[in-house]
Amino acid sequence: MVKNRRYEDEGSVFGIRHLQCFLLFCGLSVAYALRVNLSVAIVAMTDKNATNPDFDEYDWTEKTKSLLLSSFFWGYVVTQVPAGQLARKFGGKIMLLSGVFICSLLTVLTPICARLGDWQLVCALRVMMGLSQGFLFPSTHTILSKWAPVEERGTLGTYSYSGTQFGTVVMLATSGVMASSVMGWPSIFYISGGVGLVWSVVFFIWGASSPSEYRNISPEEKKLIETSLGSSSEDETTKAPTRTPWVKFFTSVPFLVLTLTHCTHNWGFWTLLTEIPSYMKNILGMDIKSNALLSALPYAAMFLMSFVFSALQSQLSKRECIPLSVSRKLFNSIGHWIPMITLVCLGYVSANDTNLAIILLTITVGINGATYLGFQVNHIDLSPNFAGILMGITNCAANIMSIIAPLIVGFIVTDEKNPEQWRIIFFIAAGFYFIGNLLFVLFGKVKVQSWNDAQPKHSTNGKRNSTFVESQH
Repeated sequence: MVKNRRYEDEGSVFGIRHLQCFLLFCGLSVAYALRVNLSVAIVAMTDKNATNPDFDEYDWTEKTKSLLLSSFFWGYVVTQVPAGQLARKFGGKIMLLSGVFICSLLTVLTPICARLGDWQLVCALRVMMGLSQGFLFPSTHTILSKWAPVEERGTLGTYSYSGTQFGTVVMLATSGVMASSVMGWPSIFYISGGVGLVWSVVFFIWGASSPSEYRNISPEEKKLIETSLGSSSEDETTKAPTRTPWVKFFTSVPFLVLTLTHCTHNWGFWTLLTEIPSYMKNILGMDIKSNALLSALPYAAMFLMSFVFSALQSQLSKRECIPLSVSRKLFNSIGHWIPMITLVCLGYVSANDTNLAIILLTITVGINGATYLGFQVNHIDLSPNFAGILMGITNCAANIMSIIAPLIVGFIVTDEKNPEQWRIIFFIAAGFYFIGNLLFVLFGKVKVQSWNDAQPKHSTNGKRNSTFVESQH
């Protein structure tokens, strides 16, 4: 097929689709900052001598802390599946905007709730925050499926979702400083929640669910996106399936494998994300300031490595070196099996060898950035029309693991200073990484599934099933 040079040139400049991805990047950054702020704040909330002693201290046991850290996900899993359906019906913008705004408002109220209702009220608040953030990924996937041309799907998806790591880095790196400031640990919640409210206003003004909803998009860029996706504003509603094929979702082997891969990924990733601050404090003996900064280092590495892997895939695409299916499995293997090895090694690191432990933690989390080009974007590969719903289903199942993982840590790590108990935690996470990626390598697919469309695809949509890695530029 001969490419239209005018549209190709339009794809090389900063367009409205890039603005939408930047807004998604910022929104995901804020959302993850709100999600992980308790991981560091809870250290200060339960040990006032570690930061500013002028603020309240709470006598929470390790099991109570694990309960609080996992409570977010109780609500988070509930709204995942309905979120995908609602985002498809009403548009990703309104769902994403509502979720982040509500979560930001609840975050600002966290210190007051802790003072009035102790851990029970904080737990309830975190459940409600989880309910609101359940709209996050399904809405983002729905927006990306409308804005990202097939040729740029990997890059734009990586750029957007790298915001999750950026928000994590900023929150973990600054929490210790904020907790030690004159505003104390409550400032962690006030500042992060306030930023979320500001983003909500910005996204309300400049965000859009699809190119057809953005008035100032150029005709060239709009045509570029529609041609790539095989749709246009005139026939978009008639081509899209009117019913959701739920039964076919759950009888599709590639989708079931994708769900299992997502589950195993979340076990390893969220075990580390929620427990690294405690591990560094109790095993490596770090105070909260260095704890927060070094806790952020692995996620800074993941943020940077996601762009490195995206550039590598871009080169593979240009040279047409490997098929798209091999690319997805290659990057997913890098993102899961290398961390599997480093987690096993981490289990045998002496408590006195702090530098080696930090290096291994950084590699473990940093290399996870390759999964953005693996299973994370596979939902859109399988079904662009139902990408948000598929993400809602897999993320719902995966975040059941996010609930269980911190609770398992609470039951296994009865002595926070016992490295052998932490070794068990690392081995369990490594085992999940191995099993999940093995299933994806053996049974994962990238071909658009037959249930994606209400009727056979038009010839203009042929590029969806391209044998080679999609071009990144």
